[in-house]
Amino acid sequence: MSIVTIIGSGMMGSAMARPASDNGHEVRLVGSPLDDKIIAAVKAGQNHPTLKRSFEGVAKAYYITELKQALEGAEVIVAGISSFGVDWFTENVLPILPKNVLVVSITKGMRLEDDDTLNVFPHYFASKRPDLNFVAVGGPCICFELFDRRHTMVYYCGKNIDAVKKAKATFGTNYYHIVPSTDTIAVECSVALKNAYAMGVSLAVGLAEREKGITDATGITDNCVPGAPDLNPIYNPQAALFAQSCLEMRRLVEMLGGNGGLVAGLPGAGDLYVTVFGGRTRRLGTLLGRGMSYPQVKEVLSGVTLEAVAIITRVAEFLRRASKAGKADLKKFPLMMHMDSILNAASPVALDWDSFGEF
Repeated sequence: MSIVTIIGSGMMGSAMARPASDNGHEVRLVGSPLDDKIIAAVKAGQNHPTLKRSFEGVAKAYYITELKQALEGAEVIVAGISSFGVDWFTENVLPILPKNVLVVSITKGMRLEDDDTLNVFPHYFASKRPDLNFVAVGGPCICFELFDRRHTMVYYCGKNIDAVKKAKATFGTNYYHIVPSTDTIAVECSVALKNAYAMGVSLAVGLAEREKGITDATGITDNCVPGAPDLNPIYNPQAALFAQSCLEMRRLVEMLGGNGGLVAGLPGAGDLYVTVFGGRTRRLGTLLGRGMSYPQVKEVLSGVTLEAVAIITRVAEFLRRASKAGKADLKKFPLMMHMDSILNAASPVALDWDSFGEF
């Protein structure tokens, strides 16, 4: 039995407690500085406020002020933070981790570096603490389903295959199926990009609903839970945008040196599939497709972490810089560039269908 300390008590980080606990490990759940209400509830024996599940017998909760206590004897650390918490984690947590500890990251996203390169978070973390073993998780995983022991298949990736295998042994169960890989770029780029392109596919949902006169946020919460039906079920445009998304994801992964073939599997198409069925990114794309401006959408989704916005903005800027340097052709990324213009240049949703497809 090992001690597994999860830092960040959001829904996905918290859900990782289930397989670790089922494997007999002692699990400690630490809230970030923004998670005090979650930790207070779990400490009081109440359900996790957002995951809506009991952690009795699954994990012991710790406030961030109790971090050092929660790290004592831990062999595995889970970075259960969003991309917006990366700087906090890098500055406040990485420096105090013991050498050679295994760090499993569930954070999705990429960094645009000063040298105009895109960097995946495991590589960024490793540049700050090369004496640690970093493994990243990528693939289709809805947190509620993992916690409820639904069959789930994901990739675990890292430069050190032994570290990847240790992570698989720690978390893999008869319902949580893990594929090991050393292609961190392909896996992490794919799972980051799917957040962006899930917004793109969801534009078609909103456009169809606009045809029925739905141009505001009517029913957006009820309609965006996993598995909820579209208010105007038209699927050909969604399928076309799904295909274009996978095509652009493959091009970008290959441009960055990863295996583009993985985009057709779990990290790319698989993860994109579950993401367009519900959640924050679906809400974002649907509302934009209905004709609402991004500032209006931000007001409706106030308090919701929008990973898609961050990754679209960074990737589009990377592509513009690469294009100026003669290293990228923006015509091969029409959906990405249009999504960026919607978010950052107040452009209306106007899909250029003739620009899509292989050429």
